[in-house]
Amino acid sequence: MIILSQNHITERMFNSSSLNKEPLRYHVVFWTGYFLFNFVRWGSYFGDYTYSFQSNLVEFAIHILICYFNLYFLLPKLAPKHLKKYLLFLLLAVFAVSLLRIVLTYELVTTDIWRESGRDPASPFDFNYVLAVYTGELYVVGLTTAIKLIIDWIRAQRANQELEKQNLETELAYLKFQVQPHFFFNTLNNLYSLTLDKSDQAPETVMKLSELMHYVIYEAKNKSVSLIKEIEHIQHYIDLERLRFGDKLDVNLQVEGNIEEKLLPPLLLIPFVENSFKHGARSPDNTLPIDIHLLVKENRLFFSITNRTSPASFSNKNLKENQSGIGVENTQRRLNLLFPGDYLLSIYNEDHCYTVNLNFPVYENKMSYH
Repeated sequence: MIILSQNHITERMFNSSSLNKEPLRYHVVFWTGYFLFNFVRWGSYFGDYTYSFQSNLVEFAIHILICYFNLYFLLPKLAPKHLKKYLLFLLLAVFAVSLLRIVLTYELVTTDIWRESGRDPASPFDFNYVLAVYTGELYVVGLTTAIKLIIDWIRAQRANQELEKQNLETELAYLKFQVQPHFFFNTLNNLYSLTLDKSDQAPETVMKLSELMHYVIYEAKNKSVSLIKEIEHIQHYIDLERLRFGDKLDVNLQVEGNIEEKLLPPLLLIPFVENSFKHGARSPDNTLPIDIHLLVKENRLFFSITNRTSPASFSNKNLKENQSGIGVENTQRRLNLLFPGDYLLSIYNEDHCYTVNLNFPVYENKMSYH
């Protein structure tokens, strides 16, 4: 699965094109709110709202100039790969606009520098005054940079999550696609055997195969299907196998609970059914017994299937082979992707029986799977 690396996320955070996507109204709201806050704050502090309004007009023009120069030029151009150069240019730029702010305030607002510096300096370029203005500009630049990086980080995380979701859907589609050729491969092998024997059952087999193909091609392409249709699909598969085994096939299919309006991912159960026919052993009376039980309870589907096994199946090697067929292996992977931590699958071989127990959530028609 492909996911965004940390470097990729960092690049997205500093990318200049992504910085241009914010609607203008967000910027207007931010600067208006920040201006009003400072206007009231310093007007109350100095007891002079006219002075506060005039000085903030000058200051905010400077704030906007240096902040957008940083966010739209310095940050995307230098920060990702040349951090030291970025910091140097930023500090120099802030110093330059601080001097510009001092001059404009002195020329356009007031010559009473003591209001700004807190003491009565002899020159507007007094060290403490320049330092106070410089620190104030750094504060505004730092605040806006922090806000921007947080917003871009959140966007990058959302993009990462969306990519993971798309990759998950792609992988699930791929796994489902793998089930289909495997399924048809087994069925066509059965049909081939019947045609070699010139069996009268061959035409009926073709018809059953057509029904199965219709389900797989047109129904199973959806994220979820009706539980009733999935059960019908299993029944069609059993009917197809019955054409091959005849009276020797002894399948007991039981369905309990309310199966109406229930949904599940398509082709999730059929690999286990296929596996039972592929690896099932005959009983002493030469029949092939397979027990399938489906129970819907409290919006969960409890599925179990049991078939007889030959003595050779008790070896660890053969048990591992039975559990790792293409269809079963893919189904386990799909279960992990669809129901992480919310399904139970157990496969065991004992008392000459190979049993699969599986339970997972099934939803109402008004809901759907991811």
